[in-house]
Amino acid sequence: MFLYKIEIEMEDTSAHLILLAETDEKAFSVVDSHVARHYIKMPILKSVAIVEKKRTEAGSGYLIPQQ
Repeated sequence: MFLYKIEIEMEDTSAHLILLAETDEKAFSVVDSHVARHYIKMPILKSVAIVEKKRTEAGSGYLIPQQ
C-alpha cells in the first residue's frame, strides 16, 4: 500500500488529496468520488497529478503548508 499526495486543479481553485491505495491506477480511480463528496456540485477537474508517493509505515504523512 502507498500513501499518495494528489494535486487537483479545478476551474476556480486547486486542492490536495491524501489517500491510501495499492496502485497508481487505483489512486486515480477514486479521485472523482472524493471530490464529489466534498462539493455540493461536482467541479470540473482540469488536471489530476500524483505529487508524492510513499510506502506506508507508522508515522507516514504529509505536511501541506497553507498558501
